[in-house]
Amino acid sequence: MALSHAGLSLASLIFLATSILLLWFVILAGVTDVTPFNKTYFLSADTGGITGSRARTQWTYFYMCSPGNVNCGGAWPAPPFGWAWDANPTGAPASLVGSHGGNTTSSYFFYMWRFGWVFYLMTLFFSVLAFFTGFLACCGRLGSALAGLSTMVALFFYTIAVSLMTATFVKGRDAFRSAGRDATLGRYAFGFSWGAWAALFLSMLLFFMGSRVGKDKPPSGTSNGGGWGRSKFGRKRSVRSRRSYDLGSRRVKDDYS
Repeated sequence: MALSHAGLSLASLIFLATSILLLWFVILAGVTDVTPFNKTYFLSADTGGITGSRARTQWTYFYMCSPGNVNCGGAWPAPPFGWAWDANPTGAPASLVGSHGGNTTSSYFFYMWRFGWVFYLMTLFFSVLAFFTGFLACCGRLGSALAGLSTMVALFFYTIAVSLMTATFVKGRDAFRSAGRDATLGRYAFGFSWGAWAALFLSMLLFFMGSRVGKDKPPSGTSNGGGWGRSKFGRKRSVRSRRSYDLGSRRVKDDYS
């Protein structure tokens, strides 16, 4: 079945809009107790007995919250991982605590999550930009190529963001478990994050497919099965052959030109 710019553009925009929606689910976790925001967190860990901490803490994009994403602290851009407890706490896993974030967070967790947090925002910006650029895909192959490039930029930043996020909170979970504390990763946050990555990737592929549709189509009024073909160097040449046949004892040649 023949592919069209309109069909590929529509599919690309649907995948791109899905990716942006999933990103919003992650970023707005903890803002309200409505599903899925109240179930979206990166890490949930037993922090009971740690100085200044809740009995159990859930890490979201802007907040540290209690289970159900309630009783959250104040919203803060790129909050240090160790803001779940007081400065120089007792009882916290040693690998998580350090001199950053007001003596609450180690260098690794401070910088890994800070850069991951920033790349999430950069992804959101370029994804929205790619979405509006995607409407150019309806205008032809050039529009599809521009939309594909915009989506590729968003995908580049998001690959960094979701990789840093995964490394940060998987290592955080392991640190809590090594200290004998229960800790689990958030299925919703990780599902939304990697689902958004997959949707963004598919959107990019479809945009670039749209940039190829019709590229090899022969010019109007020309047919491969007609009397004219195209030589290796682009010059038209006759495809009618010269016939020869025997008439009696003489070989007669007819030139068809």
